[in-house]
Amino acid sequence: MPTTRATTQDRSAVRSLSRLWPYVRPVRARLLTAALVAIVASCTGLVIPLVLKWMVDGPVADRDPAGVWLGALYLLLLGIAEAALFGIRRWLVARPLSRVEAGMRADLYRHLQRLPVAFHDRWASGQLLSRGTTDLMLLRMFLAFPLTFLLVNGVTILVGVAIMLAQDWLLGLVVLVPAVPVLWTCVVFEGRYARVARRAQDQVGDLTTLVEESVLGIRVVKGFGRHRSQARAFDALSADLRGTELHKARLLATIWGVIVTLPEVAIGAALVLGVVQVADGDLSAGTLVAFLSTALALRWPVESIGFLLAMSQEAATATERYFEAMDEAREGEGEPEPAGGSREPAPAPAEDGPRDPAPASVVEPAPTVAPEPAVARRPVEVRERAVAEERAVARGPAVLKDALLKDAEFQDAGLRFENVRFRYPDAPPGSPPLLHGVDLHIRPGESMALVGATGSGKTTLTALVPRLHEVTSGRITLNGVDITAMPREELRAKVAVAFEEPTLFSTTVGENVLMGAPDGTGADDLDRALAIAQAEFAHALPEGTATRVGEQGLSLSGGQRQRLALARAVVGRPTFLVLDDPLSALDVHTEAAVEAALRRVLADTTALIVAHRPSTVLLADRVALLSGGRIAAVGTHQELLRGNAEYAHLMSGEEDPR
Repeated sequence: MPTTRATTQDRSAVRSLSRLWPYVRPVRARLLTAALVAIVASCTGLVIPLVLKWMVDGPVADRDPAGVWLGALYLLLLGIAEAALFGIRRWLVARPLSRVEAGMRADLYRHLQRLPVAFHDRWASGQLLSRGTTDLMLLRMFLAFPLTFLLVNGVTILVGVAIMLAQDWLLGLVVLVPAVPVLWTCVVFEGRYARVARRAQDQVGDLTTLVEESVLGIRVVKGFGRHRSQARAFDALSADLRGTELHKARLLATIWGVIVTLPEVAIGAALVLGVVQVADGDLSAGTLVAFLSTALALRWPVESIGFLLAMSQEAATATERYFEAMDEAREGEGEPEPAGGSREPAPAPAEDGPRDPAPASVVEPAPTVAPEPAVARRPVEVRERAVAEERAVARGPAVLKDALLKDAEFQDAGLRFENVRFRYPDAPPGSPPLLHGVDLHIRPGESMALVGATGSGKTTLTALVPRLHEVTSGRITLNGVDITAMPREELRAKVAVAFEEPTLFSTTVGENVLMGAPDGTGADDLDRALAIAQAEFAHALPEGTATRVGEQGLSLSGGQRQRLALARAVVGRPTFLVLDDPLSALDVHTEAAVEAALRRVLADTTALIVAHRPSTVLLADRVALLSGGRIAAVGTHQELLRGNAEYAHLMSGEEDPR
């Protein structure tokens, strides 16, 4: 994953936490009310020493039992009022802050869904998971407690100091002596704790990633007997995290020791000085009791400073980590500029309107042999031509070809790659692009097999069609419209993809398949898709298509998962179909049955199929050979076998003589 560990040298906790304001703003009234209630409750506690002063200098000194009972009643009422006010504060913040946390978690989840695939390729899932769980929990705790009590305790300390100075200014100055070293300790502590807190939270993400990978890959771990090595890796990460947490504990113990010890020493000194003054008659016993009671009441607000600062630093770090993900540009935002001005997206045409033909300068590379006549399918926007084209098909390919070649719109229809160049965003500077100068035209209703050596970029090329990756330069068009000019929702409604590694979700078979269809798709379409993919085994499951397949669909075999993924690709009757080696996990008999069903689907769909085996290649009308980052040859399977040595070698499965 990328380096996400932010530096804390120029970091401001206040600046980081201020980014939470848009989430806090809707509940600011309740939070402010809760803070005011907490201030009143805390100041109510400071009234108790004044009542004690009155009791000692009055009823106690005068030996007035009625006055003592009245003072006790006052103290009881003040205690009840303080407790009730703190209870009201808790009630005021609980519901709105849970809503803030839920809203932030929902925003993060939605944002992650909209981030480009390149982001997810770089980031470990455990780091994202820890941001959506542990970090947000820290933020909720900060908003519920430190945010309020940093203000409440500050006000309480100021009011308490004022009361003590009013009682006796000399004793008040004695108690204030530790303020300077305490403040200096807090400043030093803040910077050091921030760095350690960030390291700890990143290590939690790393540990989460390891646990997640070990659980998802448990079959590999067990199959290769690697449980001990995984346990050692877990122990190492756990030890690192433990060491960091102990470092945090030592820092917190240091500041807590300073904050607790110095004020306690000051209170002790004030007690000795106060007793001397009482003995000399310069101070009343009630005043000394009130002073000491006030000083003791301020112990928690002062001692909690270290705890509150620690929580605030952890919350600031959690905020940084949260917005590291949220600040990433979503799909559709921060579109990359054309490299060298070579990419000029075509404007989206009006619905049912004419399209400009492709630029004359864009020429498809000459195939090694003459391509076969195309079997055409209507462009989806021009529905009026559907009937005419179907009738032309009935009259024969030659009639259809002659008719459509006269139509300029047909020249630009289908799926076209025009001088496409692609380099991964995180590729080393100066490295050559993976794809460069790719020109390819897949005509309407035609299926094109894409063949190439391992690592030649076939999967990457297919990922460019639904814009899982963005082309570096050049353009891709669907029926003459640059895909960058389409909303992604519209593009992906037209293009269905079956990936080489089938991914299923922890839901039912039916829901997994219907994920590839528009809302409202019925059971008939589901059954049709399962039949095409030869996935009728779903009906024999314990609850039929309502059977849950488990996490990652691991309760099914690889071939079953692949067939369900294929069914998901065809269930929505897409206009364009991209299949990345869709039959690699099937046995020969199932493969033959799926191929027979797919031929009926491909007859009505424009398709790009990544293929490694001749049986898959034979599904296509034509074949494109990807070599050296370019389309090296285009033709039928038989023509390329006869005329292209590299293609013949790939299809033969023999070792490369070179």
